[in-house]
Amino acid sequence: MGLLITIIVLALLFDFINGFHDSANSIATIVSTKVLTPFKAVLWAATFNFVAFFIAKYIIGEFGIANTVSKTVYEEFITLPVILSGIIAAITWNLVTWWLGIPSSSSHTLIGGFAGAAIMASGFKAVHGTVIIKIASFIVLAPFIGMTIAFMVTLSVLYICKKANPHKAELWFRKLQLVSSALFSIGHGLNDSQKVMGIIAAALIAAHPFGIGIGIASVEDMPDWVAFACFTMISLGTMSGGWKIVKTMGTRITKVTPLEGVVAETSGALTLYLTEILKIPVSTTHTITGAIIGVGATKRLSAVRWGVTSKLLIAWLLTIPVSATLAALVYFVMNLCI
Repeated sequence: MGLLITIIVLALLFDFINGFHDSANSIATIVSTKVLTPFKAVLWAATFNFVAFFIAKYIIGEFGIANTVSKTVYEEFITLPVILSGIIAAITWNLVTWWLGIPSSSSHTLIGGFAGAAIMASGFKAVHGTVIIKIASFIVLAPFIGMTIAFMVTLSVLYICKKANPHKAELWFRKLQLVSSALFSIGHGLNDSQKVMGIIAAALIAAHPFGIGIGIASVEDMPDWVAFACFTMISLGTMSGGWKIVKTMGTRITKVTPLEGVVAETSGALTLYLTEILKIPVSTTHTITGAIIGVGATKRLSAVRWGVTSKLLIAWLLTIPVSATLAALVYFVMNLCI
């Protein structure tokens, strides 16, 4: 029971750090265009992170992404030490990338850690290869989809507004950024909270054979408090903000205007809603970065700071193997100490 409680507490701590780490995704453009102050922006984003709980439970009616995450490792190879090692590795990598100001993926950190610990414990047969490949493929697909949608929407909006009064148009787009930021924050809550739900569900399933009272037989039996706690923690984390990453996302990739902020956030939100339908956990960081690049590319390709973008891509590609390696080491050390 003690180990299970430790895992749940650490998973919720990771969820908080996830919100803290990824708050920049929802507020970077709205802060950089000075539509809201940083403090008001994080409150706005956190509110809609939590609204996502009610949308998932009462409108969508399921937590499909949580189900996908829980199946990263085959059920017979899921143990509490494996899950604990994965969470410790994920928290470590998230804090390192936050400190360095690198907008890496909390999603892939968690999944990489879970898989890496399972491989160390039982070999490659422990992981569900098809699920891992599907999730890993969206490291490239998510930003590409976001970039493509943003590129097309920006050109369409510019065409529609070509005769509009520039001053009035900017005022309208500044107001619309509140809507687009809310839409993206809902997508962030829907996607990222469910990843932690999937890990907690896996822990509860692993605890079930031992007759622990709160163990469950399958993800479908997951109690409501798990979802409520996960959405609450990510909202609280978002309220804490991650200012170093706000600077990278909001200013270093490309200069963003209110119009471009609306397009980037809306395009990112649409990408997240698509992956929600497909039940694929993706990185909100990758998604909004791709959308910002798509917006910048409509001016001219040189408007995008490709040097910064290439460094981000390297960080994204390294996230799963690095977090998997960290988790494997944690599991190895844990085994020596027990």
